[in-house]
Amino acid sequence: MEFTILIVLLPLLTFLVLGLLGMKLKACTSGLIGTFSMGITALLSYATAWLYFTGAQVDGVYQKWIPFNIEWLRFTDALHIDLGVLLDPISVMMLVVISTVSLMVHIYSMGYMKGERGFERYYAFLSLFSCSMLGLVLAPNIFQMYIFWELVGVSSYLLIGFYYTKPEAIAASKKAFIVTRFADLGFLIGILILSFYTHTFDFLTLTSGDHSIFAEAAGTTFMGGSVMAWALALIFMGGAGKSAMFPLHIWLPDAMEGPTPVSALIHAATMVVAGVYLVARLFPVYYFEAPEVLAMIAYIGAFTALFAAVIACVQTDIKRVLAFSTISQIGFMMVALGVSGYGGHHGLGYMAGMFHLFTHAMFKALLFLGAGAIIHAVHSNEMSHMGGLRKHLPVTHITFLIACLAIAGIPPFSGFFSKDEILSAVFAFSPWLGGVMSFIAALTAFYMFRLYYNIFWGTPAQHEHTPHEAPASMTTPLVILAAVTCVAGFIPFGKFVTSDSADYTIHLDPFVAGMSVGIALIAIIVATLFYRKASSIPVRLAQTFSGLHRAASHRFYIDEVYLFVTKRIIFNGISSSIAWFDRHVIDGAMNGMAFLTQRAALAIRGFQSGQVQQYAVVLLSGVLILTILVVFLLCC
Repeated sequence: MEFTILIVLLPLLTFLVLGLLGMKLKACTSGLIGTFSMGITALLSYATAWLYFTGAQVDGVYQKWIPFNIEWLRFTDALHIDLGVLLDPISVMMLVVISTVSLMVHIYSMGYMKGERGFERYYAFLSLFSCSMLGLVLAPNIFQMYIFWELVGVSSYLLIGFYYTKPEAIAASKKAFIVTRFADLGFLIGILILSFYTHTFDFLTLTSGDHSIFAEAAGTTFMGGSVMAWALALIFMGGAGKSAMFPLHIWLPDAMEGPTPVSALIHAATMVVAGVYLVARLFPVYYFEAPEVLAMIAYIGAFTALFAAVIACVQTDIKRVLAFSTISQIGFMMVALGVSGYGGHHGLGYMAGMFHLFTHAMFKALLFLGAGAIIHAVHSNEMSHMGGLRKHLPVTHITFLIACLAIAGIPPFSGFFSKDEILSAVFAFSPWLGGVMSFIAALTAFYMFRLYYNIFWGTPAQHEHTPHEAPASMTTPLVILAAVTCVAGFIPFGKFVTSDSADYTIHLDPFVAGMSVGIALIAIIVATLFYRKASSIPVRLAQTFSGLHRAASHRFYIDEVYLFVTKRIIFNGISSSIAWFDRHVIDGAMNGMAFLTQRAALAIRGFQSGQVQQYAVVLLSGVLILTILVVFLLCC
């Protein structure tokens, strides 16, 4: 399996080729090179998955393989940083997800980005992004993960800011980069604390079940919490930033300023699920060493899911509806991982979270690429500029509807199976939290069909030209992803990905399944009554609950709070005082010393004239003065 290193190296090589030579190639050639390279990477990923899942089980348990590993930096006999490849169920599953969605985005972009200035640069950045995420999920140690974690951040900055002539795109890329940098600082501190007490970065060692490696940290506390709890909470902070958990979610909706295929790549299979993957990778450490942090993750995920779902119900930009939907669905995955430490089979929530990550990647990529086809047809992101498009975009309409049914949790589409398992795990953890998550599932169905009806039904908007279906390069990925969405739920996921790498048989809970389908259908019916045809009900509701509607439309003013804290308090208050002290005290002291030195130099510079006669006069004068002083002192 040594060939797996090529899965990371091929996109990296493509990035270098397109980055250095792209301007000398035709635009279509650059696109073909990037797509072909990603196609080979996807085939290698599928081959890896086939070979692993058919040959890595011993006594019913999947073994963890490291087919490639080199030592990079050594600090002690135990503590060193390696670069390599780790194959286990979740990393192999992520290979399939990332390579599939990335390949679809590469193909789709051939049509969507055709004629765009910087087409070659775009494909170079896509390759770097894919390389970064693939290197992240294959990392055998947490420090390699951190390296590729930062590369993902750089790649997202470049792609979100692709339209560098648009101020909004530049602001969005900087916002994403800066917010995630703050989160990554916590991640780095957590890594350093963890490695200081365990003397290792290696995932296999950390998750081996050998509790002796944590013995040094036992009994060590800080502000009432164990040092391991602090380390793991800080590590989760990094994951919360990448996965846009509250209150670090503010960068994700603005990331919609990038090209729509980039939104599909970021929101479906790469950047936003990195935090979920991080918690899943260290799940045994969380489970045994800091179960209270898992509970915290569950509650943060639940609040984020509810918060984002409410906002999604009132957004009018179709990409921002999908952006807040992504935040909410990532919250579902975090809740699933968070409740895995309590009640029943501890692996139910873990398996359900990973299952939902897999299914969500497919139908969320489908939704974003479908949104791109819609924007391509009407040249607008606003729902008010749409309506009645089902007749003009038949392929996009059907595939978008499939994705909406999947995310709403309607059987037999894939989202039903994964979301049902999450709800079962949450109800086992806490019935009231299960009720909250069920309500969020109902909101999901409502806002997705609000989106669907506003785009494809209702009163058609007036357009300067007749909307038309996207070219085959764009519709083919839609059809493929729709097909995967229809069948992915029937995959016996518990036989491949579980918390202990052993088989876990999935059993649908009739009560939870019936309830989840029932509330989803009710929410869809409500959305149908409100939005399928022109209706005054939404307007009357918005007026009745005007305060809530206004707050949700403004994202509950979280961005304004950030601006107030940063500009008014930090910049105008703290920073301005520090700047005044720096300018007037520190700079003043330095300038004062420089001024005195300069004045002294001006006063004595005549002594360094270079004239021998002047030096002789000074010397003789000095000797004469000294002689007089000596005589005077002797006489006294």
